Amino acid sequence: MKSFYDIVSYECSKLVTNRYSTSFSLGTRLLNSSIRKHIYNIYGFVRFADEIVDSFHEFNKEKLLNRFEEDLMLAIKYKISLNPILNSFQFTVNDKKIDLELIHAFLKSMRMDLNKNNYKNKGEYQKYIYGSADVVGLMCLKVFVDGDIYKYQKLKPYAMSLGSAFQKVNFLRDLNADFENLERTYFPNLNVSSFDEKTKDKIINEIETDFDNAVKGIFLLPESSRLGVYTAYQYYNKLLLKLKNTPSKKIQSARIRVPNYQKMGVLAQSVLRFHLNLI
Repeated sequence: MKSFYDIVSYECSKLVTNRYSTSFSLGTRLLNSSIRKHIYNIYGFVRFADEIVDSFHEFNKEKLLNRFEEDLMLAIKYKISLNPILNSFQFTVNDKKIDLELIHAFLKSMRMDLNKNNYKNKGEYQKYIYGSADVVGLMCLKVFVDGDIYKYQKLKPYAMSLGSAFQKVNFLRDLNADFENLERTYFPNLNVSSFDEKTKDKIINEIETDFDNAVKGIFLLPESSRLGVYTAYQYYNKLLLKLKNTPSKKIQSARIRVPNYQKMGVLAQSVLRFHLNLI
């Protein structure tokens, strides 16, 4: 029976989430069980697409990504795929009526990573962030509001701000790794070798503005998703604070992390605030 295969597919997406991202899986575990599996399914899809463009250097990445997209479109159409990650994602796409435009925008940004190593202006940069991060936030929002179109439209700008903020924090944290391993920089006209405190502060101010806008929407989310999203927000805020207090020269040469004990502290504080009805 396909139902058993669907369970195995979901478990694969859950495993991908837990193995690839402790921070994302931390927030996901705090979502209501009725929506948690859908977020695992979304993450599994976007992570594997990202792996194609970032990791499979010995293969033809463009062909792999094209095949991945073709297989996905067939999976969505026929509601099945022998790739368990695509099978679980198609279920969420069909069940939660996720717009294909969001998926196409995401894959378009992934294709930009195949050929583009730097961004010359704000427009290019924002276009990439929309496709690589904002639309992922919107896919998740589709799950959170469970078909409520009014609530989706109301929360849409906040979800996009949160997606942008998360992505920009990742860019800043991975500044050295992206440049050294992939010869890639995302911030417009950024010369990594001359990255200084002034440049860092400008980037952090931009992220803080995104977070200030995004947090308003978190408090408007349904209770089933509010704690999980708030915890992820607090984790990234903690990481941003750590980056803010780290000299620019160190960010140039090392990947900055939040220790596990601090992640557990974020989790505990978030749960306490939730039970005190403060979020």
